[in-house]
Amino acid sequence: MGKTSDKQPDELEAMRHSSAHIMASAVQKLWPEAKFGVGPVVENGFYYDIDLGKITVSEDNFLKIEKEMQKIIEEDQPFEKSEEPIDSGIAWAKKTKQPYKEELLNDLKREGTTLARELDASMMGLPAGISGTTPVKAEVGKVSFYKNGNFIDLCRGPHVASTGKVGAFKLTRVAGAYWRGNEKNPQMQRLYGVAFSTEKELEKYLKLLEEAKKRDHRKLGKEMDLFAISDLVGSGLPLFTPRGTVVRKQLLDFSEELQEKSGYQRVFIPHITKEELYKKSGHWDKFGDELFLVKSQETSDKFVLKPMNCPHHIQIYASRPRSYRELPIRYMESTVQYRDEKSGELHGLSRVRAISIDDSHVFCAESDIEREIIAIIQMVKDLYGVLDMEFYARLSYRDESNEYLGDKKLWETAESIIARVAKEEKLEFIEEKGEAAFYGPKIDFMVKDSLGREWQCATVQLDFVQPQRFGLAYVDSDGSEKQPVMIHKALLGSIERFLSVYIEHTAGRFPIWLAPEQLRIITVNQELKTTKFAENLLAEAKELGLRAMLDNGNESVGKKIRQSEIQKVPYTVVLGEKEMESGKVVPRIRSDMEVQKPHAAHKINDFLKTVANEAKTRVSKTSL
Repeated sequence: MGKTSDKQPDELEAMRHSSAHIMASAVQKLWPEAKFGVGPVVENGFYYDIDLGKITVSEDNFLKIEKEMQKIIEEDQPFEKSEEPIDSGIAWAKKTKQPYKEELLNDLKREGTTLARELDASMMGLPAGISGTTPVKAEVGKVSFYKNGNFIDLCRGPHVASTGKVGAFKLTRVAGAYWRGNEKNPQMQRLYGVAFSTEKELEKYLKLLEEAKKRDHRKLGKEMDLFAISDLVGSGLPLFTPRGTVVRKQLLDFSEELQEKSGYQRVFIPHITKEELYKKSGHWDKFGDELFLVKSQETSDKFVLKPMNCPHHIQIYASRPRSYRELPIRYMESTVQYRDEKSGELHGLSRVRAISIDDSHVFCAESDIEREIIAIIQMVKDLYGVLDMEFYARLSYRDESNEYLGDKKLWETAESIIARVAKEEKLEFIEEKGEAAFYGPKIDFMVKDSLGREWQCATVQLDFVQPQRFGLAYVDSDGSEKQPVMIHKALLGSIERFLSVYIEHTAGRFPIWLAPEQLRIITVNQELKTTKFAENLLAEAKELGLRAMLDNGNESVGKKIRQSEIQKVPYTVVLGEKEMESGKVVPRIRSDMEVQKPHAAHKINDFLKTVANEAKTRVSKTSL
């Protein structure tokens, strides 16, 4: 069932926004020289960017700040709103020595409310209705302030009535953040907190945070030897080890297998292109600041590292005349694209500069659209069903801004098509304005992980605009020339980002088919007889296609088993005199794969064939 997402501020958002003010108020009381940037509400809480000069806030200071916040809450100070002419606001910022607020106010006076696209309007005293996704141009006559106790802040709200009504909160972390996200600007301290209506809800969330720390993909990636980050290579450019590369390849193989069954053909494109390609597609205007520029030493041509693959695939379609008999044409490619992300926003695999995408594009007639989207939805269901991950759909539409290309009537047609398909396919979905791609609406698949967090992974996007911009055509059955429709899709999306989600979803316990190492063979001693027996078992496992490893070191058996557990190996077998005599093994099975206990002894050949079949059929539970 579909519903429209409500982005209007609710009571919990007002509580979190008020908590940000209370935290800033407490910081100012403790450090009167504090200079404040912005402090919006974020998921589950809030933050505030603060400049304390040479003073560095650490987690050791959290208790002191929280105690001061609690005093402010107990005083139940009212939040009092006032409005002032913008020039009076600038005078206030000068008088109170708040240079960041002064800068914002001066920019607001000069640029008008288009500045709302850059920063959270709620923290800037802008008129209601102005937000980061509404690029309107209007002069700002007045700005609003909120006062609690002796603390005054430039702000639009919303707030609760008084400080005593903010619920339960806790400060969680502090990080560096450049003012307005620009590395050339001063670095501030971004102080984060979480806030909930009740202590019980807060406690539940804090437990979730502790579990999330244990599952952090950066921590597990190092323990399991999956990927590395090198300062010499650069931030946001992860290097995948042999073990990590196995996981990547298995995921991509599965994605491509599903696509091949649906008639997709592989193509290959280079990693650089002339600037003109993205100027024609519209990506230059939209993502120009995120492009890596490449200069030729041979010619005067200007190149970029590709941030998108669709314009390249369009050129393959446009390379020769097309007939209706060829349609739909389906191209697929697992390739890397590049975005010059801000260094402060890079994070493990979840935010990188080299982004691997299982990218695909369909060129079809309008009459084929629904059938093609339905096929993609089925692929998404198949993929995430095997991965044991729940999802719902977000139908992402345009808003009334000028951020989008193409005729509004085409948009209305495209939006009605994806809504109709979502209903026909009985998808659980919401509808949300302002989340569309700049060339068309999309169905974003929001995946839920085991901690209840939601991530946008797979996507299907309906595009009438790019074919028009590039003049794509095909000859129809009546001999007339018509324009095809383009469908963009990705099943996994960014492989790096998906892996960050999946590692944390599974806590690194990959199912047998994805595990970089499916079987570990451990010897109880290094005697020649035992070693030969283990090597023969290893050879048999590899002949069956299993990823197996022999640990014949001189450490204790307990230590070897522990190492296998740390690396989350699904099956471990220990070989000694008993196993050699009986020809049977009692495998140690990773706990999340177990169905029943105790485990019986299995003939070695039967055991290996069973594990090989489990890997081939992509099961998540053992049949042993």
